[in-house]
Amino acid sequence: MNALTSIAEQVAAKLIANKQTVAVAESSTGGLISASLLAVPGASAYFLGGGVIYTRDARRALMDIPDDAMRGLRSSSEPYAQLLARQIRERLTTDWGLSETGAAG
Repeated sequence: MNALTSIAEQVAAKLIANKQTVAVAESSTGGLISASLLAVPGASAYFLGGGVIYTRDARRALMDIPDDAMRGLRSSSEPYAQLLARQIRERLTTDWGLSETGAAG
């Protein structure tokens, strides 16, 4: 976690300097990215929120991404991560949308 906090501090400094905000949609990290960003004092200046989008139900309910939008996409793929990032950015009206997806375990 210390390495992530160090990276988060750098990200936070850049976001604050540029007066920008971020929201995070996570999958296999289970909230670790958000926790790292929130561990930096003053996170409310740049972190607007996020969610752990681990299941199809979460994708539908929290991200408002219907099954038909997933046609041809694997949940562990770059196009899916881009879709999540766009959706979280739009839903929370942030400058940046960040996401990750993958298979854990």
